[in-house]
Amino acid sequence: MHGDSWLSDTRTSYDTVATSYADLVRTALARDAYLRAALTLFADLVDGGPVADIGCGPGHVTAHLRGLGVDAFGVDLSPAMVEVARRDHPGLRFEVGSMTTLDLPDASLAGLLAWWSLIHVPNEEVPTVFGHFRRVLRPGGPVLLGFHVGDESRLKTEGYGHPMKVHVHRRQPGQVAAWLRAAGFTVEVQWLLDPDEKPSALLFARL
Repeated sequence: MHGDSWLSDTRTSYDTVATSYADLVRTALARDAYLRAALTLFADLVDGGPVADIGCGPGHVTAHLRGLGVDAFGVDLSPAMVEVARRDHPGLRFEVGSMTTLDLPDASLAGLLAWWSLIHVPNEEVPTVFGHFRRVLRPGGPVLLGFHVGDESRLKTEGYGHPMKVHVHRRQPGQVAAWLRAAGFTVEVQWLLDPDEKPSALLFARL
């Protein structure tokens, strides 16, 4: 990967799969009590004010947070994903944007969520992303990150019935936590999900 080619590849890939991906994940939260519990805890930690779901995809998590009473809105790199999110969740706010150049005012958010949306960001770009997260959050604002756990990166060339070109990065929770601390966050909770089959992690942090 060189320059910003990974960004354009990711955008094009998710534009291609937007409708199929939305159909797949529409009921995902209903099937996973642990993920719902994590989102409920996150909602409880938010002390009023707007919350950004960064890399929101088709908006199902954004809508779930709204159902929990959170003033949530979504941002996604893919215009097609944003179009699907607006279609499926009319009345909610969704914007096209990149977490690498997050176009939100300083200290404007009461909380921030990145729900398996960091998995395509190269290692060298993660500190920049976390720097933006720190900039846009208010002091005390919670962050919830979800990601795949592992030590490898692979090129994904097909998904959801369509061709894709995205690198999927699996990371150890300790590495992600170290990046968060370097950006000025305090890591408060780490959950390991499905450790024996397809390990993933959730990290709760606070500014």
